[in-house]
Amino acid sequence: MTVVDTRKDPGALTLEIVNEFTAPPEKVWELWADPRKLERWWGPPTWPATFTDHDFVPGGEARYFMTGPEGEKAHGWWRFVSITPVDGLEFDDGFADDTGSPQPDSPVIHGRVTLTGTDAGTRMTVTTRFDSLQQMEEVVAMGMVEGMTGALGQADAILAEG
Repeated sequence: MTVVDTRKDPGALTLEIVNEFTAPPEKVWELWADPRKLERWWGPPTWPATFTDHDFVPGGEARYFMTGPEGEKAHGWWRFVSITPVDGLEFDDGFADDTGSPQPDSPVIHGRVTLTGTDAGTRMTVTTRFDSLQQMEEVVAMGMVEGMTGALGQADAILAEG
């Protein structure tokens, strides 16, 4: 099982999803660093992602879209705040328009990923911080927990490859 715990903390305005993998941190890190691997798990199984840009450096940005079952597209962007191979990264995350440009009135959430080596492999904690309780409730109501759980469930198959 990939996702082992999910914690919503309205007081801290955070949602934390804890995952455990049998792969070492260096291999789990590639799930974020390699856009071809990233697009195989980022997004629920019925909404696969395509990364059109992935400038994986502090201050760099990523652009992507997810394609739904009826061919509809949902665009998003990231701005990498910090990257510390293979310990973790921080990024801002938001919705984008059809060109990949950030939507000015949409919420921006802040993600932090930490990778910790364990006896069995890697513990990856994805912490999302919101600017307000309303923003947190809106994003959770949109299905963020279910979407991330489904998305991360695809990572084991990628990590099992040589």
